[in-house]
Amino acid sequence: MILWTSLDTWIVLAAALAGASCALTGAFLVLRKMSMMGDAISHAVLPGIAIAFILTGSRSGVIMLVGAGIVGVLTAVLVETVRRYGQLEQGASMGVVFTVLFAVGLILIERAARHVDIHPDHVLFGAVELVPLYTLTVAGLAIPRGVVVLAVVLIINVLIVTVLFKELRIATFDPALATTLGINATVLHYLLMTLVAVTTVAAFEVVGSILVIAMLIVPGATAHLLTRRLLPFLLVSVATAVVASILGHLAAIGIPPRFGVEDASTAGAIATILGFGFGTAFLFAPEQGVIARIWDRARMRLTIAMQDVLGLLVRSSERARVVTHGSVSGALTLGEMRNVERSPFAVQRRTLAIALLLLRARGMVRRESSGPFHLTERGDSAARGLLRTHRLWERFFFDDGRVQLDELHPAADILEHYTDDGLRNALATRFVQEQTDPRGNPIPGESDRPEGEKKEEVRE
Repeated sequence: MILWTSLDTWIVLAAALAGASCALTGAFLVLRKMSMMGDAISHAVLPGIAIAFILTGSRSGVIMLVGAGIVGVLTAVLVETVRRYGQLEQGASMGVVFTVLFAVGLILIERAARHVDIHPDHVLFGAVELVPLYTLTVAGLAIPRGVVVLAVVLIINVLIVTVLFKELRIATFDPALATTLGINATVLHYLLMTLVAVTTVAAFEVVGSILVIAMLIVPGATAHLLTRRLLPFLLVSVATAVVASILGHLAAIGIPPRFGVEDASTAGAIATILGFGFGTAFLFAPEQGVIARIWDRARMRLTIAMQDVLGLLVRSSERARVVTHGSVSGALTLGEMRNVERSPFAVQRRTLAIALLLLRARGMVRRESSGPFHLTERGDSAARGLLRTHRLWERFFFDDGRVQLDELHPAADILEHYTDDGLRNALATRFVQEQTDPRGNPIPGESDRPEGEKKEEVRE
């Protein structure tokens, strides 16, 4: 049983605010393909933090956030300068800048700021469990200082993103168009870097400089697998971070006791939950997930196999050939059947067996006992449509592309599987006077297909 107190509520609230703030700014880094910039800034702002500590002697000074913002912008400028004048790719320039600044920051914190109320481990790994211990009085209520700071940062981030939503969207996806429209993409870039820097510093006390990277990048990367629209993208990113904060703390205080351990790091558990969420989206996202992609590829291979069977049968009927299971398998998997145009796609025997089963189930192919295969009226309609597309492509490649005669079939056989009605009609209009393909084989016309089935296609 989990013992939940008001302290746990403040811990989760602080973590959720940190996650939402980081996810909102980090989402734009993911979209701009600048994820490593968040890593660079989260490490490089340490000198600014250390100097702020030295000047103020406390972690609560506003000068800390100002200094972090300045160093964040300086990091972005230095990265661009090193990339441009050092002729390095962006990843290398980031590595040079943030490692040097990070090392300087650690030295300052360890040596110059050793008497200040901070420990290097807290900067690196965070101390979200200690957030409720440092409070401020707001409207007569004692509220953890970290919660107040993170709430203010989140409000600032939301306001800026809301007010500049259109400008940020254009500058993110097409900086050149933004400049053409009078939007200063450079200013928006450095504004975003400033927000990232300030958000990073505000989140240090909760998740630390190491784990803040997960808060910046993983929610955006997860959302990228789930949606392609900007507003849902931002909402999914923030929701992912908030849910991970709640589940992470529950896991940190609820799972370890089952294994004889008192508790675990909440920040580490949050990062683990974020990774688990990304892994789940990576596998099961409806369009971009691994399983969806595997299914789409398998479905496409099966569709191509079905279309190839129809093409083989209709060509064989033109030549009055008998097509048995063995000849189909040989023609489409091993190429053993002579004088029959063969698909360049490698069709596995198992895929071919499923394709034949589906074609028979759909009433496109019939077979009596173990005899030869025959096209039904419906199958003949679909097959002649495929054959028409194939031979129109061959005519196009021969007449307009000057492709050699023996190279026509492979090229046309690939495109026939991906040609939609609009492109097919354009080809038909281009060669409306042609009745045969370059080899003299007739190009089936629309009138050759039964009325009502002229749009019959094989699709999975």
